[in-house]
Amino acid sequence: MIRPAPGVAFTLAADGDMRSDEAARARAASLLGIAVEWGTVDQVHGSDVVEVTAAGAAGRADAIYTTHPGLPLAVFTADCAGVVIVADGAVGVAHAGWRGAEAGVVSALVEAMARTGFEPHAAYVGPHIRACCFEVGPEVLTRFPSVAQTKTTWGTDSLDLVPVISGQIGVIPVELVGSCTRCTAGHHSHRADATADRMAAIGWIPASRPG
Repeated sequence: MIRPAPGVAFTLAADGDMRSDEAARARAASLLGIAVEWGTVDQVHGSDVVEVTAAGAAGRADAIYTTHPGLPLAVFTADCAGVVIVADGAVGVAHAGWRGAEAGVVSALVEAMARTGFEPHAAYVGPHIRACCFEVGPEVLTRFPSVAQTKTTWGTDSLDLVPVISGQIGVIPVELVGSCTRCTAGHHSHRADATADRMAAIGWIPASRPG
């Protein structure tokens, strides 16, 4: 598990299947000191954003945020990027594969949080398939700006999600967390082995300390 900041965590393959394995989720929650029940969405590779006030499934969307301290939110990934957006008094998470990135899911989350009075001040982009391994066809590549168009390590067309996601985050400081899910050991990767298991990008508002 990677914990780049208070209220932010990214699980790894060793932590288990966060989407379907309740015991694995419970272990992760215990390690993080958070509730076992999380706010989640039915991920559809789009740009819809939902605000939640309680744990459980919040419908079809690819981004979710809350202003409730202690309520963990999560999206599940196995090559797509999980993005955690942090504001004073709010936190959001987004699921950004190439379809979600093209649709602007991360900017939609940032804007939704800002509209409700919570200006993000930090962003964390979790482990995902990087340009070294993200082979795509021209029908995908040409949908993105030239800064995102590159080559794999074996010379075929590739998409770099980092500048796309960073551009949607804007001026907010961004920290890239982890490495390529396909070619680096320790990750669930659908491209590498067609796994159905998923890692999680988790965000929550830590409870205030007394005093």
